[in-house]
Amino acid sequence: MLAHDVLIIGAGLAGQRAALAAAESGATVAIMSKVHPVRSHSVAAAGGINAAIAVDDDWTEHATDTVKGSDYLGDQDAIEVMCSEAPGEAMHLEHIGVTFHRNETGELDLRAFGGASKKRTAYVADITGQAILHVLYEQLMRHEVAVERFEEWFATSLILDADGHCAGAVARDIRSGAMEIFNAKSVILANGGNGQCYKPTTNALICTGDGISQAYRVGCPIMDMEMVQYHPTTLAENGFLITEGARGEGAHLLNSEGERFMEKYAPNKMELASRDVVSRAEQTEINEGRGVGAHGQGIYLDVTVVPKKRVLEALREIVNIGRDFAGTDITREPIVIRPGQHYIMGGVKTDVDGRTPITGLYAAGEVACVSVHGGNRLGANSLLDTLIFGRRSGEHAAQRGRQLTMPKAPASRLRADAEMIAAIIERPREGRRISEIKDELGTTMNEYVAVYRDEEGLTKAHEVVQRLKEQAGKAYVDDRGSVFNQDVLGALELGYMLDCAEATIVSAIDRKESRGAQFRLDHPERDDEQWLKHINVTRGADGEPELSYSEVTITKWQPEVRKY
Repeated sequence: MLAHDVLIIGAGLAGQRAALAAAESGATVAIMSKVHPVRSHSVAAAGGINAAIAVDDDWTEHATDTVKGSDYLGDQDAIEVMCSEAPGEAMHLEHIGVTFHRNETGELDLRAFGGASKKRTAYVADITGQAILHVLYEQLMRHEVAVERFEEWFATSLILDADGHCAGAVARDIRSGAMEIFNAKSVILANGGNGQCYKPTTNALICTGDGISQAYRVGCPIMDMEMVQYHPTTLAENGFLITEGARGEGAHLLNSEGERFMEKYAPNKMELASRDVVSRAEQTEINEGRGVGAHGQGIYLDVTVVPKKRVLEALREIVNIGRDFAGTDITREPIVIRPGQHYIMGGVKTDVDGRTPITGLYAAGEVACVSVHGGNRLGANSLLDTLIFGRRSGEHAAQRGRQLTMPKAPASRLRADAEMIAAIIERPREGRRISEIKDELGTTMNEYVAVYRDEEGLTKAHEVVQRLKEQAGKAYVDDRGSVFNQDVLGALELGYMLDCAEATIVSAIDRKESRGAQFRLDHPERDDEQWLKHINVTRGADGEPELSYSEVTITKWQPEVRKY
């Protein structure tokens, strides 16, 4: 058995920032990832990180924009923490080596992002997540004594002690198939969202809701799961992300008539309205017959209005994506995009220190719901979220561990998980394949639980997911070996995705209003009297989701009509 003060599951930005903070606070740390850390999904974050560092900006303006962007579902105490600590975190990143873009005077350059009243997004071209991730990994390597890395390990379940406190996890070494218990005084979940519930998605293949589901299975509530963000600009052919930085640099959205249609939907902010507003506008244009591309299911993103020199300097990755995956030179002609699933605003319910209702269990990043994003996340607030609450979780977990002795999980927990995996491997080769079930799940969610929703479609989606849960319990795997058996991991991930999908659907059915990313065609208005509250989902004794509610924390921003 392995023992550490803090076990961190997930090695993207939230996990690495938590590991550094815990190590610097004197804790022994294990950081575990099912891929190499620099291949974590954080590497795909392109546009930048928000912080009120300009002389004419202030963190309260950043908070105001964030509250409005959340459609007033964000908890304002948490938003105040995130926005007030943002400038210090951005400066910390710059000091440890993140090469943020600078302007002609040598100051950090800032670009415009959707829903923001000021330019406040610091960036590294359109590879900001990759730049930050690599610098944090370098910093982790400086702490090799305090931080032990477990790369290509897959956590299979969380362990609770007799008092119901989190005491570690069971994990599988992907390279060998060996199982191990990781004892820990605290566990921090930092393993991302569940975008793979949708097809297509901008999310990496590893974003399967592992941490959300594992917390849910041990009794932790998950919150705001109905709030699923569709990014306005994903490549029409395959859902690849086209950064919001393109619109921040001045790119236009055009329909089949050559009309810059955002003037109808958000005359003040145009293409830089909040993501939910822009995605709905695009989908409306498509639904009303003004789409472009194959079957009229796309919209033009015209980057040619941005000077070519600036495009090649600040948007070089999407130049490559357009050329390699759409055969389009974006410096010469518009590219066809469409709204695509991008981010989960919901997740494991936590406070501003990452603590969940289960003692000893923390969460940070997209796996968590603090809730700073509420009904809709502003672009470039996600990297900020991971870093602020990753750091706070790491510091709090380390401090908590000073007063505790090391727990010891029973060996029976390891045997139970090993037997569960053996049972999956030994299933008869009949029924459906894992990949078939995952494909049906993704297409169902994208059809019925997307930009526009109604009760009929959501009910159909729930029926499909309930059927898929049955089929997943019998689905077979081809690989019967132990070395790099991705088949068996795929079976486990499918179970996690189905948990997350069901929680999303039942929450969306329950919320009978339109707010942020949740737009109900049968309930098209926001209803603050009935629905200015969070929906929490817990797993009942029969394994079915149970709903409850919690108040939205309001400090000084009262709900008002949200216009851009």
